[in-house]
Amino acid sequence: MYLNCKTQFSFRYGTYKTEDLVLAAKAQGIKALALTNINNTADIWDFVQFCEAQDIKPIAGIEIRNGDTLLYLLLARNNQGLLAMNRFLSRHLQAGTPFPARPPQDEDYWVIYPLGAIDPGVLQLHEKIGVRAAELNKLYRYRDQAYADKFVMRQPVTFENQTSYNIHRLLQAVDKNILLSRQDRDTLAAPDETFGSPDALLQAFAAYPGIILQTRIVTDSCSIGMDFRKDKTKSSFKGSADADRAYLRQLAFDGMQQRYGSDHKEAQARIEKELQIIDSQGFNAYFLITYDVIRHARHRGFYHVGRGSGANSIVAYCLQITDVDPIELDLYFERFLNPERATPPDFDIDFSWRDRDEIIRYLFETYGADHVALLGAFSTFQQSALTRELGKVFGLPKAEIDQLVHNPYATYAEDSYQKLIAGYSQLIKDFPNHLSIHAGGVLISEAPLCRYTALELPPKGFATTQIDMHVAENIGLYKLDILSQRGLGHIRDCIQLVRENKGIAIDIHAVSQFKNDKRLATKLREAESIGCFYIESPGMRQLLKKLRCDNYITLVAASSIIRPGVAQSGMMRQYVYNFHHQDEVTYLHPKMEALLKETFGIMVYQEDVIKVAHQFAGLDRGQADILRRAMSGKYRGDKEMQAIKTRFFANCKAAGYPDAVSNEVWRQIASFAGFSFSKAHSASFAIESYQSLYLKTYFPMEFMVGVINNFGGFYNTAVYFMELKRTGAHIHAPCVNNSRQLTTLRDKEVYVGFIHIQGLEDTLILRIENERHQYGSFINLYDFIERTGAGIEQLNILIRIGALRFTGKSKKELLWEANFLQRRRPQKIPLAAGSLFEEQPETLTLPELQHHPLDDAMDELELLGFALGNPFDYVDDDIRKYPLATTLEGNTGDTITLLGYLVTKKDIYTRQNDRMFFGTFIDAAGNWLDTVHFPAIARRYPLSGEGFYRITGTVMEEFGTYSLNVTHMEKAGIRNRR
Repeated sequence: MYLNCKTQFSFRYGTYKTEDLVLAAKAQGIKALALTNINNTADIWDFVQFCEAQDIKPIAGIEIRNGDTLLYLLLARNNQGLLAMNRFLSRHLQAGTPFPARPPQDEDYWVIYPLGAIDPGVLQLHEKIGVRAAELNKLYRYRDQAYADKFVMRQPVTFENQTSYNIHRLLQAVDKNILLSRQDRDTLAAPDETFGSPDALLQAFAAYPGIILQTRIVTDSCSIGMDFRKDKTKSSFKGSADADRAYLRQLAFDGMQQRYGSDHKEAQARIEKELQIIDSQGFNAYFLITYDVIRHARHRGFYHVGRGSGANSIVAYCLQITDVDPIELDLYFERFLNPERATPPDFDIDFSWRDRDEIIRYLFETYGADHVALLGAFSTFQQSALTRELGKVFGLPKAEIDQLVHNPYATYAEDSYQKLIAGYSQLIKDFPNHLSIHAGGVLISEAPLCRYTALELPPKGFATTQIDMHVAENIGLYKLDILSQRGLGHIRDCIQLVRENKGIAIDIHAVSQFKNDKRLATKLREAESIGCFYIESPGMRQLLKKLRCDNYITLVAASSIIRPGVAQSGMMRQYVYNFHHQDEVTYLHPKMEALLKETFGIMVYQEDVIKVAHQFAGLDRGQADILRRAMSGKYRGDKEMQAIKTRFFANCKAAGYPDAVSNEVWRQIASFAGFSFSKAHSASFAIESYQSLYLKTYFPMEFMVGVINNFGGFYNTAVYFMELKRTGAHIHAPCVNNSRQLTTLRDKEVYVGFIHIQGLEDTLILRIENERHQYGSFINLYDFIERTGAGIEQLNILIRIGALRFTGKSKKELLWEANFLQRRRPQKIPLAAGSLFEEQPETLTLPELQHHPLDDAMDELELLGFALGNPFDYVDDDIRKYPLATTLEGNTGDTITLLGYLVTKKDIYTRQNDRMFFGTFIDAAGNWLDTVHFPAIARRYPLSGEGFYRITGTVMEEFGTYSLNVTHMEKAGIRNRR
């Protein structure tokens, strides 16, 4: 009877959570249920499991629509029918074409049309017409006995009650971006699209027993199911399990020769152990597919970082999937893969953002479009966006909507819609809004992916599943994470620049040499790490100094304790204190000392938490694994988590631990939720930090240009140009005869890339580069205009930024001349390499035009967003009056006033929910200054954008690092042009 049910995965239409739909059906005594979301099968497998748990027969379906028009329902008679349905749905979603009035003929699924959509006389055996109870009065025209078996009952289920009907209306208004008052009721679900009583529904159709019978025939003929425990990822790389086993073994021991030499007993024993576990768990193909991706990347000259728990594996290290030596760090393989693990793991492989798409394309081409797809994800409605959307639906003015967003508890006039918006936004919060793409997940399946999901084609251009990582993992499809990272773009571009400019080939994977390099140790200890992956932020640079970090092991720890979960819990500060006072460390319990001696009594890694949960609290490995996954945000249920918490405290009580000890251990575990790293993950980050630091130390100019050209890092572009200047580079403004789209470096000469000029059109940039490449440099302004066809607005931009200074004329002369030439120039001119007859440009006689040094700086600030000179040349103050940031050292407790240029700030909230912030400035000599602005000062002296500030405060010292506790602050302006 209930052949047309929807959940929230009918985006902006359905209101039921999947499990709630099933539970509501169970409460009504319903024995069979069809899920038919609109053009979507995202939650089919969750639905199947929920139904099986409630002893309800699940039926997999789809409601096919073109816009608001319902065409038909598709109901799978078997798994082959779901495959055919998903393929049909995928073809049209990916092509963006309307669905046909009738789908392809296939007896593996039922097609049910709405009443009036089709003549029953043309129906095939697998096609029916669905009739709603309210439509029974329309059946008089079909009294012919020939049509007796053409109809079935169709009772749509979209919402539970009046409140959820209102939610449906709001969602539809948001979807169509219209006022609620202008909603067309014909496009909405009918108010009676609820379960109601099955007996009442049967009674409504009592005069039509044939329809009831046909409905039961359809229901009884449908079945869907799977073995959820079976691995459905690609099962073989070489064609058979034996071939895969042998090939992986060969690769592992060949790699051992390169990594460890031929006679390393510990490595050999560990490889043997890992290979046995990998084979027993059926993971040979997964390792080989990952190895093949790395092999292809290295062949193409791409750089990668293998990270995550996969770095616990010596086989992965030997296959060069990772550069983390698990023997060096005493990483245990069982953290990555073990027979008791509840769910198999995955590799996280980072590539440059420029290379990632080619790697993904390689996977599609190698394993076939039927078997490869990006993993979907779901964007959900959140509070601020919902408030705005609902405010628009109710017709509120923008100013009032802004007030609601910034202060949802504000009160307005009695006729305000505030309460409605606040109430419904809470009800709609976390509803799935639309399909998105997982950050890096790629699925490679043995059977066609459409057996499990339909595939869409987002703007990224690669087929993407309608299921997310939770469903994929639950049904046995395990992802390979192909991630993009701008830090690797820095490395890639730097290596290329060094090769081009200096003829030096760099082996960036020679990490063992980097770890033992004394120059790198000094740079690390002094936190000279601007631009370096993961170790350039103010917080991380301070931490490196506090830990006097000059080695790999300490950097691995720092990479983990900088995470918010550790920092916010107070454990980061405690770790630093314990690091400096190791003889004073006290442990909560003797067992805790044995478990956490290496990390000075602090849980730093996920592995530490697992050890504590298992060996201190007596949780089994499966429960510890669920706890770990919950910590990292990869577990979506809280029922199991609550059960584990209960078991944790019960076991602690049984072991006789004091309640205070148990509570504190749990608090430390809970503080890691969603933020902690595995030790292998931290080690992977530390490897990339070393690679970046090596390049910055030995090839600083090339490295900083690489950072600038990848537009990534903690700071804005201006900071990286300042850092580039400190390397001794000569930085030139963009030039039409020397610059390219990206910033270029030759010897020590750097030309800022055209891409940084705001308002300059990409098409003109391309024409400039092409003309120069084919026909040589531009001769003069007239030649530039003739060859590029630049319009007056674009010319003005180039002149103001100094890009035509090669002419030897001032900006003001060029602006006069450009406007004169543009007025005399024909409207249409062929953009060839000059004219048939070269004409000499007319010479203008102009009076002497004054130029102020600040003019260039102002133009640069406006067009680039930063000035290329020393910014302190332009401050409206005497920089000689102010001490430098280096004077903080040794003056703890003194009050001083400095002049600083704002680099960045970080807002945080205290336990009392008061806002404060940390500031980062540079002084006139380029030294860095860290400031602390406690709530009262943050309110009294807020930062008002970029620029210069006079900062007064008390010098503070903590573990050898210095900062200024601000007591007064005011902004300094820019000098007048006089």
